[in-house]
Amino acid sequence: MSATTYKFIIADDHPLFRGALRQTLETQFPNASIEEAGALEDVTTRLEQDGDADLILLDLTMPGMRGFSGLMYLRAQFSGVPVVVVSANEDPQAIRRAIEFGASGFIPKSHGIEVIRQAISEVMTGNVWTPPDVDLSADDGGSDLVQRLSTLTPQQVRVLMMLSEGLLNKQIAYELSVSEATVKAHVSAILQKLGVESRTQAVIEASKIEAGQWQLGGEEETEAAEAR
Repeated sequence: MSATTYKFIIADDHPLFRGALRQTLETQFPNASIEEAGALEDVTTRLEQDGDADLILLDLTMPGMRGFSGLMYLRAQFSGVPVVVVSANEDPQAIRRAIEFGASGFIPKSHGIEVIRQAISEVMTGNVWTPPDVDLSADDGGSDLVQRLSTLTPQQVRVLMMLSEGLLNKQIAYELSVSEATVKAHVSAILQKLGVESRTQAVIEASKIEAGQWQLGGEEETEAAEAR
């Protein structure tokens, strides 16, 4: 495997941890091309420019991320690129959620270098790796909502993220360089897919799956402003 040239993207906002992962990859894959990113926007820019990568090692808490939103977006927009979550969060529910959203693995940051190498090797051969003590088959009642969230398009994921920040339609339109009518269409589609009737309810639904990391930005005030 080490004789093959691979391209990795390490996405984490902590330079020291990125450096440690880089060292691990350089030892394991001497011929690999390794790029680093400190925010979700950096990851998407690299993928849009280059169009491909063999693996993304993704932290869940760097800038541009809200819970699993970054993973959802990458899996929807760049479905051919495998993503492994490398996180300080070791909650079994979070690990199961990441796999349900399409991650090829979940590596807790507390694990040693040898375990990380083993996990990456497993994923690079097409397998899914999670800590052996995590039961992926456990049902905590959120799978239906995960499936509904997984039907969102990449743009709808971005709109939902901005809704959770309390942005108005005109602000979202400006950020995405689209018309307000397009944003309204996305919002309507999000409500329909999530089976809710309002923007606030959509964010509340998302917050159930994101372990509280999707917080309401403007709450009902934004809802009222958009209704006027």
